[in-house]
Amino acid sequence: MASIRKNKDFNPNNCPVTHCLNLIGGKWKILLIYAISKNCNRFSKLQRAIPLISKQMLVNQLRELEEDQIIERIIYAEIPPRVEYKVTDYGMSLMPVIGVLQQWGLQDLERLSA
Repeated sequence: MASIRKNKDFNPNNCPVTHCLNLIGGKWKILLIYAISKNCNRFSKLQRAIPLISKQMLVNQLRELEEDQIIERIIYAEIPPRVEYKVTDYGMSLMPVIGVLQQWGLQDLERLSA
């Protein structure tokens, strides 16, 4: 049975921020995009990099990112089969946004520790 994404198409006012959050919002997607962009491109590497994410949630989030063409799933015809993930060119266009979020987070952590 295919899972149904509740918020993917919810954007009653055609808001660009809502559109963006529908694609990359949530607890894990930005972390996954960032990790994959830093060559953490295998399922087991992602599990180690983000140990609090459940296996099923990781599968679901990777599928959604792939469906939205933010990441690409590459299957190598080897024995045993190997799967790697890669951020697409479209997904790479999110890296400046993630960079700004990272910078803001660093500044806020400094503010909180002062």
